[in-house]
Amino acid sequence: MQLADKHEGTLTKVMAGLRVLDFSTTIAGPHCTRMLADMGAEVIKIETDGGETMRTRPPLRKGCSTVFGQLNVGKKSVVLDLKSEDGREAVRRLAATADILVENFRPGVMRRLRLDYDRLCQVNPRLIYCSISGYGQTGPSAELPAYAPVIHAASGYDMAHLAYQPGRNRPDYCGIYHADVVTGTYGFGAIASALYQRTVTGLGQHIDVSMLESMLTLTVVELQSAQFAVKPPPRPMFGPTETENGYVMITVASEKTFQGLMSVIGRPEWISDPRFATYAARRENWADLMDGVEVWSRALTTDACLVALGAAGVPASAYRTVSEALADPQLAHRQALSEVRDQGGSFRVLNLPFRMSGADTTPGQTMAVLGEHTDALRDEIGLAGDTPIPSGKTAATY
Repeated sequence: MQLADKHEGTLTKVMAGLRVLDFSTTIAGPHCTRMLADMGAEVIKIETDGGETMRTRPPLRKGCSTVFGQLNVGKKSVVLDLKSEDGREAVRRLAATADILVENFRPGVMRRLRLDYDRLCQVNPRLIYCSISGYGQTGPSAELPAYAPVIHAASGYDMAHLAYQPGRNRPDYCGIYHADVVTGTYGFGAIASALYQRTVTGLGQHIDVSMLESMLTLTVVELQSAQFAVKPPPRPMFGPTETENGYVMITVASEKTFQGLMSVIGRPEWISDPRFATYAARRENWADLMDGVEVWSRALTTDACLVALGAAGVPASAYRTVSEALADPQLAHRQALSEVRDQGGSFRVLNLPFRMSGADTTPGQTMAVLGEHTDALRDEIGLAGDTPIPSGKTAATY
Protein backbone atom coordinates (compact mmCIF):
# COMPACT_ATOMS: atom_id res chain seq x y z
CA MET A 1 0.00 0.00 0.00
CA GLN A 2 1.48 3.35 -0.98
CA LEU A 3 1.49 6.10 1.64
CA ALA A 4 -0.76 8.51 -0.20
CA ASP A 5 -3.93 6.82 -1.45
CA LYS A 6 -5.01 10.00 -3.22
CA HIS A 7 -2.15 9.40 -5.69
CA GLU A 8 -3.13 5.79 -6.35
CA GLY A 9 -2.87 4.99 -10.04
CA THR A 10 -0.72 8.03 -10.76
CA LEU A 11 2.51 7.05 -9.04
CA THR A 12 5.62 6.85 -11.20
CA LYS A 13 8.86 4.90 -10.88
CA VAL A 14 11.72 6.95 -9.42
CA MET A 15 14.38 5.42 -11.66
CA ALA A 16 12.35 4.98 -14.83
CA GLY A 17 14.51 5.65 -17.88
CA LEU A 18 17.75 4.44 -16.28
CA ARG A 19 19.56 1.43 -17.76
CA VAL A 20 21.54 -0.96 -15.55
CA LEU A 21 23.96 -3.67 -16.66
CA ASP A 22 23.96 -6.41 -14.04
CA PHE A 23 26.95 -8.77 -14.09
CA SER A 24 26.41 -9.86 -10.50
CA THR A 25 25.61 -13.31 -9.16
CA THR A 26 24.55 -14.99 -5.92
CA ILE A 27 22.96 -12.52 -3.47
CA ALA A 28 24.74 -9.21 -2.74
CA GLY A 29 24.82 -7.82 -6.28
CA PRO A 30 21.45 -9.23 -7.36
CA HIS A 31 19.85 -7.81 -4.20
CA CYS A 32 21.24 -4.39 -5.12
CA THR A 33 20.02 -4.57 -8.71
CA ARG A 34 16.63 -5.97 -7.70
CA MET A 35 16.18 -2.77 -5.69
CA LEU A 36 17.10 -0.73 -8.78
CA ALA A 37 14.61 -2.73 -10.84
CA ASP A 38 11.84 -2.19 -8.28
CA MET A 39 12.51 1.54 -8.51
CA GLY A 40 11.89 1.39 -12.25
CA ALA A 41 15.33 0.99 -13.84
CA GLU A 42 15.74 -1.28 -16.85
CA VAL A 43 18.06 -3.95 -15.45
CA ILE A 44 19.76 -6.17 -18.03
CA LYS A 45 21.20 -9.24 -16.34
CA ILE A 46 24.23 -10.60 -18.21
CA GLU A 47 24.45 -14.40 -17.88
CA THR A 48 26.32 -17.34 -19.41
CA ASP A 49 24.47 -20.03 -21.31
CA GLY A 50 24.44 -22.13 -18.13
CA GLY A 51 22.66 -19.38 -16.24
CA GLU A 52 23.48 -17.68 -12.98
CA THR A 53 24.30 -20.13 -10.16
CA MET A 54 21.25 -19.19 -8.07
CA ARG A 55 18.91 -20.47 -10.81
CA THR A 56 19.48 -23.96 -9.37
CA ARG A 57 18.92 -23.14 -5.69
CA PRO A 58 15.88 -24.66 -3.91
CA PRO A 59 12.96 -24.25 -3.59
CA LEU A 60 12.57 -25.45 -7.19
CA ARG A 61 9.33 -25.89 -9.12
CA LYS A 62 9.65 -27.29 -12.66
CA GLY A 63 13.34 -26.43 -12.45
CA CYS A 64 12.71 -22.78 -11.50
CA SER A 65 14.19 -21.38 -8.29
CA THR A 66 12.03 -19.03 -6.24
CA VAL A 67 15.13 -17.75 -4.41
CA PHE A 68 16.59 -16.73 -7.76
CA GLY A 69 13.23 -15.22 -8.64
CA GLN A 70 13.08 -13.17 -5.45
CA LEU A 71 16.49 -11.69 -6.23
CA ASN A 72 15.98 -11.15 -9.96
CA VAL A 73 12.31 -10.50 -10.65
CA GLY A 74 11.69 -7.65 -13.06
CA LYS A 75 15.09 -7.92 -14.79
CA LYS A 76 15.88 -8.76 -18.41
CA SER A 77 18.19 -11.68 -19.21
CA VAL A 78 20.86 -11.58 -21.94
CA VAL A 79 23.32 -14.42 -22.55
CA LEU A 80 26.84 -13.37 -23.59
CA ASP A 81 30.25 -15.01 -23.64
CA LEU A 82 32.51 -12.49 -21.92
CA LYS A 83 35.59 -14.47 -22.94
CA SER A 84 34.89 -13.78 -26.62
CA GLU A 85 35.57 -10.49 -28.37
CA ASP A 86 31.99 -10.46 -29.70
CA GLY A 87 30.67 -10.73 -26.16
CA ARG A 88 32.93 -8.00 -24.86
CA GLU A 89 32.04 -5.72 -27.77
CA ALA A 90 28.37 -6.30 -26.98
CA VAL A 91 29.04 -5.14 -23.42
CA ARG A 92 30.84 -2.03 -24.64
CA ARG A 93 27.88 -1.17 -26.85
CA LEU A 94 25.49 -1.62 -23.94
CA ALA A 95 27.75 0.37 -21.62
CA ALA A 96 27.62 3.30 -24.03
CA THR A 97 23.88 3.57 -23.36
CA ALA A 98 23.87 2.50 -19.70
CA ASP A 99 23.65 4.64 -16.59
CA ILE A 100 24.80 2.02 -14.07
CA LEU A 101 26.88 -1.15 -14.09
CA VAL A 102 27.00 -3.55 -11.13
CA GLU A 103 29.50 -6.41 -10.85
CA ASN A 104 30.69 -8.64 -8.03
CA PHE A 105 33.48 -10.61 -9.64
CA ARG A 106 36.68 -11.02 -7.69
CA PRO A 107 38.81 -7.86 -8.13
CA GLY A 108 40.86 -8.03 -11.31
CA VAL A 109 38.40 -10.13 -13.32
CA MET A 110 36.75 -7.24 -15.13
CA ARG A 111 40.17 -5.72 -15.83
CA ARG A 112 41.35 -8.98 -17.40
CA LEU A 113 38.18 -8.99 -19.51
CA ARG A 114 38.99 -5.38 -20.48
CA LEU A 115 35.61 -4.31 -19.13
CA ASP A 116 36.85 -2.44 -16.06
CA TYR A 117 35.78 1.08 -15.10
CA ASP A 118 38.84 2.80 -16.57
CA ARG A 119 38.04 1.38 -20.01
CA LEU A 120 34.25 1.69 -19.94
CA CYS A 121 34.25 5.27 -18.65
CA GLN A 122 36.04 6.20 -21.87
CA VAL A 123 33.06 4.75 -23.76
CA ASN A 124 30.59 6.49 -21.41
CA PRO A 125 31.88 9.15 -18.96
CA ARG A 126 28.44 9.25 -17.28
CA LEU A 127 28.58 5.57 -16.31
CA ILE A 128 28.24 4.77 -12.61
CA TYR A 129 30.20 1.56 -12.12
CA CYS A 130 29.59 -0.31 -8.83
CA SER A 131 31.99 -3.09 -7.82
CA ILE A 132 31.01 -5.30 -4.88
CA SER A 133 33.67 -7.58 -3.44
CA GLY A 134 34.58 -9.37 -0.26
CA TYR A 135 37.34 -7.05 0.93
CA GLY A 136 37.35 -4.11 -1.49
CA GLN A 137 39.13 -3.55 -4.80
CA THR A 138 42.60 -2.89 -3.37
CA GLY A 139 44.72 -4.01 -0.44
CA PRO A 140 46.41 -7.21 0.76
CA SER A 141 43.13 -9.16 0.98
CA ALA A 142 41.49 -7.77 -2.15
CA GLU A 143 41.86 -10.84 -4.34
CA LEU A 144 40.90 -13.41 -1.70
CA PRO A 145 37.75 -15.35 -2.56
CA ALA A 146 34.88 -14.58 -0.23
CA TYR A 147 31.23 -15.36 0.28
CA ALA A 148 28.97 -14.11 3.06
CA PRO A 149 29.76 -16.88 5.60
CA VAL A 150 33.49 -16.17 5.24
CA ILE A 151 32.87 -12.46 5.77
CA HIS A 152 30.75 -13.17 8.85
CA ALA A 153 33.75 -14.93 10.36
CA ALA A 154 36.37 -12.46 9.11
CA SER A 155 34.48 -9.37 10.34
CA GLY A 156 34.26 -10.54 13.95
CA TYR A 157 30.48 -10.76 13.69
CA ASP A 158 30.27 -14.46 14.50
CA MET A 159 32.48 -14.17 17.58
CA ALA A 160 30.66 -11.05 18.73
CA HIS A 161 27.37 -12.94 18.44
CA LEU A 162 28.85 -15.90 20.32
CA ALA A 163 29.84 -13.64 23.21
CA TYR A 164 26.12 -13.18 23.93
CA GLN A 165 25.50 -16.94 24.26
CA PRO A 166 26.44 -17.97 27.83
CA GLY A 167 28.29 -21.24 28.25
CA ARG A 168 29.08 -21.69 24.55
CA ASN A 169 32.42 -21.56 22.76
CA ARG A 170 31.63 -22.94 19.28
CA PRO A 171 30.44 -20.34 16.73
CA ASP A 172 27.02 -20.80 15.17
CA TYR A 173 26.49 -22.31 11.74
CA CYS A 174 25.75 -19.69 9.09
CA GLY A 175 22.42 -19.99 7.32
CA ILE A 176 21.26 -16.39 6.98
CA TYR A 177 23.51 -14.23 4.82
CA HIS A 178 23.46 -10.81 6.50
CA ALA A 179 26.63 -9.70 4.72
CA ASP A 180 25.08 -10.11 1.28
CA VAL A 181 21.91 -8.18 2.03
CA VAL A 182 23.68 -5.40 3.94
CA THR A 183 26.35 -4.98 1.26
CA GLY A 184 23.80 -4.96 -1.55
CA THR A 185 21.81 -2.31 0.25
CA TYR A 186 24.90 -0.13 0.73
CA GLY A 187 25.60 -0.55 -2.97
CA PHE A 188 22.10 0.68 -3.77
CA GLY A 189 22.54 3.72 -1.53
CA ALA A 190 25.92 4.56 -3.05
CA ILE A 191 24.50 4.29 -6.56
CA ALA A 192 21.60 6.59 -5.68
CA SER A 193 24.10 9.08 -4.24
CA ALA A 194 26.26 8.91 -7.36
CA LEU A 195 23.21 9.52 -9.54
CA TYR A 196 22.51 12.70 -7.58
CA GLN A 197 26.12 13.83 -7.87
CA ARG A 198 25.98 13.19 -11.61
CA THR A 199 23.21 15.78 -11.90
CA VAL A 200 25.77 18.32 -10.67
CA THR A 201 28.98 17.12 -12.35
CA GLY A 202 27.61 15.36 -15.40
CA LEU A 203 30.05 12.51 -14.70
CA GLY A 204 29.80 8.98 -13.41
CA GLN A 205 32.28 7.35 -11.07
CA HIS A 206 33.55 4.04 -9.71
CA ILE A 207 31.94 2.76 -6.49
CA ASP A 208 33.96 0.23 -4.46
CA VAL A 209 31.78 -1.62 -1.91
CA SER A 210 33.44 -3.92 0.65
CA MET A 211 31.48 -6.75 2.25
CA LEU A 212 33.92 -6.80 5.17
CA GLU A 213 33.37 -3.13 5.95
CA SER A 214 29.63 -3.42 5.36
CA MET A 215 29.42 -6.27 7.87
CA LEU A 216 31.38 -4.29 10.44
CA THR A 217 28.67 -1.63 10.39
CA LEU A 218 26.39 -4.12 12.17
CA THR A 219 28.73 -4.28 15.17
CA VAL A 220 28.08 -0.75 16.41
CA VAL A 221 28.58 -1.38 20.14
CA GLU A 222 31.10 -4.16 19.65
CA LEU A 223 33.32 -2.01 17.45
CA GLN A 224 33.68 0.48 20.27
CA SER A 225 34.02 -2.20 22.95
CA ALA A 226 36.93 -3.64 20.95
CA GLN A 227 38.74 -0.33 21.44
CA PHE A 228 37.72 0.44 25.00
CA ALA A 229 37.26 -2.33 27.55
CA VAL A 230 33.67 -2.68 28.71
CA LYS A 231 32.62 -5.14 31.40
CA PRO A 232 29.69 -7.21 30.14
CA PRO A 233 26.57 -7.55 32.28
CA PRO A 234 26.18 -10.83 34.22
CA ARG A 235 23.41 -11.91 31.81
CA PRO A 236 23.05 -10.74 28.18
CA MET A 237 20.60 -7.85 28.18
CA PHE A 238 18.47 -8.94 25.25
CA GLY A 239 17.45 -12.55 25.02
CA PRO A 240 14.65 -15.02 25.64
CA THR A 241 12.52 -14.61 28.74
CA GLU A 242 10.78 -17.85 29.69
CA THR A 243 6.99 -18.09 29.84
CA GLU A 244 4.67 -20.95 30.78
CA ASN A 245 4.70 -22.29 27.23
CA GLY A 246 7.65 -20.69 25.46
CA TYR A 247 9.69 -17.50 25.37
CA VAL A 248 9.26 -13.80 24.73
CA MET A 249 11.77 -11.14 23.82
CA ILE A 250 11.52 -8.12 26.14
CA THR A 251 13.56 -5.03 25.34
CA VAL A 252 14.13 -2.49 28.10
CA ALA A 253 15.97 0.41 26.48
CA SER A 254 14.66 3.49 28.28
CA GLU A 255 13.64 4.58 31.76
CA LYS A 256 10.01 4.63 30.68
CA THR A 257 10.06 1.02 29.50
CA PHE A 258 11.91 -0.07 32.66
CA GLN A 259 9.30 1.57 34.84
CA GLY A 260 6.51 0.06 32.76
CA LEU A 261 8.02 -3.41 33.10
CA MET A 262 8.34 -3.07 36.88
CA SER A 263 4.67 -2.10 37.05
CA VAL A 264 3.66 -5.11 34.95
CA ILE A 265 5.57 -7.65 37.06
CA GLY A 266 4.30 -6.14 40.31
CA ARG A 267 7.62 -4.75 41.49
CA PRO A 268 7.14 -0.96 41.53
CA GLU A 269 9.54 -0.70 44.48
CA TRP A 270 12.39 -1.83 42.22
CA ILE A 271 12.17 1.48 40.38
CA SER A 272 13.93 3.13 43.32
CA ASP A 273 15.91 0.05 44.43
CA PRO A 274 19.64 1.00 44.37
CA ARG A 275 20.35 -2.17 42.36
CA PHE A 276 18.17 -1.00 39.47
CA ALA A 277 17.51 2.73 39.87
CA THR A 278 20.04 3.80 37.21
CA TYR A 279 21.10 2.25 33.92
CA ALA A 280 24.62 1.56 35.23
CA ALA A 281 23.26 -0.16 38.34
CA ARG A 282 20.75 -2.20 36.32
CA ARG A 283 23.50 -3.36 34.01
CA GLU A 284 25.59 -4.55 36.95
CA ASN A 285 22.61 -6.43 38.39
CA TRP A 286 20.88 -7.47 35.18
CA ALA A 287 20.75 -11.16 36.13
CA ASP A 288 18.87 -10.36 39.35
CA LEU A 289 16.48 -8.10 37.49
CA MET A 290 15.62 -10.63 34.78
CA ASP A 291 15.37 -13.48 37.28
CA GLY A 292 12.65 -11.41 38.92
CA VAL A 293 10.94 -10.81 35.59
CA GLU A 294 10.94 -14.55 34.89
CA VAL A 295 9.27 -15.29 38.22
CA TRP A 296 6.35 -13.31 36.77
CA SER A 297 6.53 -14.53 33.16
CA ARG A 298 6.80 -18.25 33.92
CA ALA A 299 3.36 -18.14 35.52
CA LEU A 300 1.76 -16.83 32.32
CA THR A 301 1.39 -18.01 28.74
CA THR A 302 3.32 -16.22 26.03
CA ASP A 303 0.12 -14.58 24.79
CA ALA A 304 -0.82 -13.37 28.27
CA CYS A 305 2.66 -11.93 28.79
CA LEU A 306 2.47 -10.04 25.51
CA VAL A 307 -0.94 -8.59 26.32
CA ALA A 308 0.28 -7.30 29.68
CA LEU A 309 3.54 -5.95 28.31
CA GLY A 310 1.82 -4.29 25.37
CA ALA A 311 -0.66 -2.55 27.65
CA ALA A 312 2.25 -1.06 29.59
CA GLY A 313 4.12 0.05 26.44
CA VAL A 314 6.98 -2.40 26.96
CA PRO A 315 8.46 -3.57 23.62
CA ALA A 316 8.07 -7.35 23.40
CA SER A 317 7.43 -10.14 20.92
CA ALA A 318 6.98 -13.85 20.77
CA TYR A 319 9.67 -15.80 18.94
CA ARG A 320 8.13 -16.53 15.54
CA THR A 321 9.10 -18.58 12.56
CA VAL A 322 9.40 -16.84 9.19
CA SER A 323 6.13 -18.56 8.18
CA GLU A 324 4.43 -17.09 11.24
CA ALA A 325 5.89 -13.65 10.54
CA LEU A 326 4.62 -13.77 6.94
CA ALA A 327 1.10 -14.38 8.26
CA ASP A 328 1.20 -11.19 10.37
CA PRO A 329 -1.79 -8.94 9.56
CA GLN A 330 0.60 -5.99 9.66
CA LEU A 331 2.34 -7.27 6.53
CA ALA A 332 -1.01 -7.77 4.84
CA HIS A 333 -1.99 -4.20 5.74
CA ARG A 334 1.26 -2.89 4.30
CA GLN A 335 0.91 -5.08 1.20
CA ALA A 336 4.49 -6.11 1.92
CA LEU A 337 4.44 -9.10 -0.44
CA SER A 338 3.79 -9.29 -4.17
CA GLU A 339 2.83 -12.30 -6.25
CA VAL A 340 5.13 -12.86 -9.23
CA ARG A 341 5.41 -15.57 -11.86
CA ASP A 342 8.05 -17.65 -13.60
CA GLN A 343 7.86 -20.81 -15.69
CA GLY A 344 7.28 -22.83 -12.54
CA GLY A 345 4.17 -20.89 -11.52
CA SER A 346 3.48 -18.14 -9.03
CA PHE A 347 5.18 -17.31 -5.74
CA ARG A 348 5.45 -14.36 -3.38
CA VAL A 349 8.40 -12.01 -2.95
CA LEU A 350 9.03 -9.31 -0.39
CA ASN A 351 8.62 -5.76 -1.62
CA LEU A 352 11.06 -3.00 -0.75
CA PRO A 353 10.69 -2.25 2.98
CA PHE A 354 9.83 1.40 2.40
CA ARG A 355 6.93 3.24 0.77
CA MET A 356 7.05 6.59 -1.01
CA SER A 357 4.13 9.00 -1.28
CA GLY A 358 5.11 10.03 -4.80
CA ALA A 359 6.59 6.87 -6.27
CA ASP A 360 5.70 3.27 -7.03
CA THR A 361 8.12 0.86 -5.33
CA THR A 362 6.47 -2.46 -6.22
CA PRO A 363 8.48 -5.11 -8.12
CA GLY A 364 7.99 -6.42 -11.62
CA GLN A 365 5.57 -9.29 -11.99
CA THR A 366 7.54 -11.82 -14.04
CA MET A 367 10.89 -13.61 -13.96
CA ALA A 368 12.85 -13.68 -17.22
CA VAL A 369 13.75 -17.00 -18.80
CA LEU A 370 17.49 -17.43 -19.28
CA GLY A 371 18.53 -15.41 -22.34
CA GLU A 372 14.98 -14.26 -23.00
CA HIS A 373 16.03 -10.78 -24.17
CA THR A 374 19.16 -11.67 -26.13
CA ASP A 375 17.39 -11.75 -29.49
CA ALA A 376 15.52 -8.50 -28.82
CA LEU A 377 18.86 -6.73 -28.23
CA ARG A 378 20.89 -8.39 -31.02
CA ASP A 379 20.93 -5.35 -33.29
CA GLU A 380 21.75 -2.94 -30.48
CA ILE A 381 24.62 -5.01 -29.11
CA GLY A 382 26.04 -5.91 -32.52
CA LEU A 383 25.42 -9.66 -32.54
CA ALA A 384 24.77 -11.05 -36.00
CA GLY A 385 21.41 -12.70 -36.47
CA ASP A 386 23.02 -16.12 -36.86
CA THR A 387 25.38 -15.77 -33.89
CA PRO A 388 24.83 -18.80 -31.65
CA ILE A 389 24.20 -18.51 -27.95
CA PRO A 390 27.69 -19.08 -26.47
CA SER A 391 28.95 -21.85 -24.26
CA GLY A 392 31.25 -21.51 -21.28
CA LYS A 393 31.32 -19.95 -17.84
CA THR A 394 32.42 -16.56 -16.63
CA ALA A 395 34.90 -16.18 -13.79
CA ALA A 396 33.92 -16.91 -10.21
CA THR A 397 32.22 -14.20 -8.20
CA TYR A 398 33.98 -12.16 -5.52
